[in-house]
Amino acid sequence: MNTTPDSTSNVAEYTVSEISGALKRTVEDTFGHVRVRGEISGYRGPHSSGHAYFSLKDDKARIEAVIWRGSMSRLRFQPEEGMEVIATGKLTTYPGSSKYQIVIEQMEPAGAGALMALLEERKRKLAAEGLFDAAAKQLLPYMPRVIGVITSPTGAVIRDIIHRITDRFPMHVIVWPVRVQGETSGPEVAAAINGFNALQPNGPLSRPDVLIVARGGGSLEDLWGFNDEIVVRAAAASDIPVISAVGHETDWTLIDLAADRRAPTPTGAAEMAVPVKADLEATVASLAARLSSGMSRFLSQRRQTQRALSRALPSADQLLALPRRRFDESAARLARALQANTQKKRASFTGHARQLSPRLLQRRIIERRRYTDATASRLPNCLKAYLRERRSRFLVPAGRLSPEPIRRHAERARHILAQFDRRREQAVGLILERRRRRSGELERLMRTLSYESVLERGFAIVFDAAGNPVKQAASIHSGDALALRFRDGDVRAIAAGGAGPDHGSQPKRAQPKPPKTSGGQGSLF
Repeated sequence: MNTTPDSTSNVAEYTVSEISGALKRTVEDTFGHVRVRGEISGYRGPHSSGHAYFSLKDDKARIEAVIWRGSMSRLRFQPEEGMEVIATGKLTTYPGSSKYQIVIEQMEPAGAGALMALLEERKRKLAAEGLFDAAAKQLLPYMPRVIGVITSPTGAVIRDIIHRITDRFPMHVIVWPVRVQGETSGPEVAAAINGFNALQPNGPLSRPDVLIVARGGGSLEDLWGFNDEIVVRAAAASDIPVISAVGHETDWTLIDLAADRRAPTPTGAAEMAVPVKADLEATVASLAARLSSGMSRFLSQRRQTQRALSRALPSADQLLALPRRRFDESAARLARALQANTQKKRASFTGHARQLSPRLLQRRIIERRRYTDATASRLPNCLKAYLRERRSRFLVPAGRLSPEPIRRHAERARHILAQFDRRREQAVGLILERRRRRSGELERLMRTLSYESVLERGFAIVFDAAGNPVKQAASIHSGDALALRFRDGDVRAIAAGGAGPDHGSQPKRAQPKPPKTSGGQGSLF
């Protein structure tokens, strides 16, 4: 608190932070722990940080609310817009915006009426999306080979299902253990349905032909996990037929509407999944007896019909009498027909032979030679006429090609070529300048990255006897021939010791550098 001696009033003066802190302490001390009933407003889901910010309101007032990430993960239901809830927490203020708010630690729906209203609202929403349509439901297989059961592994439900399946028709049962009550039951059941659908038909774990989602009876709160939206969507999207057996016959959940079949009890679900083996065996035996009796009667009737038809058929002589007579008549006419055909062919050949006499051929050759001579005599005149016609056609366009249009056209073409030549020189100059700048940049980059620039700064490179650079001291052994490259030349050297553990454990005293010989060689060791 600050006071000013020259102030004309004796009222205490506060800073904004002081008055905000005083209000915060007053509100938190007075309303340390409260329970507030109201309707959720402005809920948009958890923030990216995991916190949730919304408001609680009634018909006359409104209060800001926040749920931190830790409390949000412990909620047993998913908050939704318009839901009436009872929130437990503490009141505090937020000085940054001069607002007071409730920090919610626990929250629950405001009674079963609110849960039923939420359930009806969710039911209408999912029904509008078509998740409950009867046309989308699948038929159950009559004889499944593998049955998948999604339930608690410790309850009486799984024992009842297995016992009932064993009594009716022993099958291979795969149990996916899940929690059937609590805040994690919905996601676990949805994950189990999706997990069974993800199995491969010929994989190490057989894919079930039908799924049973089962749980015993309970209150609306106990069965609330099976009303979760994620469970309903998983059941509706399942490629494997799903039987819902949640609660007693009077209980119902949203998964019952999305599943392909609803069973009144878990035992009833087992009865829907498999038939009775004894009844099937009796039915098969009855059908086998009926099949044997029917086949006997059918063969007997066919045998009698065959005998009756065989008596009505004529004998082989009667059937072949008419064809045999036609064959004999055709054989008798064949000799006469051959003779008549031979005489006809001979007459035709004789007629053609008379037309091919030497005199007739000579006459035709003379006629063709006359026609050829006449055509050859007309050919020079035709060629001259053709040349005159082509010359006249050529002279008419040639008269229109005067020297002046040709000169103007050549001048225009020469001007265009000069423009193209100037543009070519400019383009070549630009390309050469760009290549020259790029070459200079690459040369500077090469000089910067070259090891010679490192040598300019006083460093040296060590090469082995083969001329390869030495990268590790461990690769040098005593007596190895080395070459040291400096900026102004190379120096030969002999290694006096390796870089092993015996040589590298104790530092050595630096030896004075021997004078450089006239040959440019020396030793560093």
